[in-house]
Amino acid sequence: MAILGAVKSIWVMLAIPYLVSSVMLIWGWARWARRAERRTVFSILSLAGFVLATASALLAASSIAYAQMIHGFSFYDPLLMRIYGWGVLLSLGGILFGIGGVWRPSSLRWHAPISGVCMLACWIMATWYEF
Repeated sequence: MAILGAVKSIWVMLAIPYLVSSVMLIWGWARWARRAERRTVFSILSLAGFVLATASALLAASSIAYAQMIHGFSFYDPLLMRIYGWGVLLSLGGILFGIGGVWRPSSLRWHAPISGVCMLACWIMATWYEF
């Protein structure tokens, strides 16, 4: 029974970044669309980080769709490795720009770095499946 509990815990821990990133991205875009705010350097940094985190999520979703279309990638497929690299870079950019924007209040103040971190966790977990 202890092994079954550990397996359930691992699956929950693996699902959290996917769920949190989805919620943060949808919530962030809805919040950004509703709020008209003055554009400052910090709000622009937050928006840039959020756009990069969103691009990382869109790359992940489109990669999954493409893999379904071609019936999966082969082990260590060069295209898949490039996709992983771009996904990691986009999420790291989202984190860095997002951190730059947390110093002043804005509609995406916390959404950008949190989405970037969650997407980075998703990409790291995806690359673990290749080892």
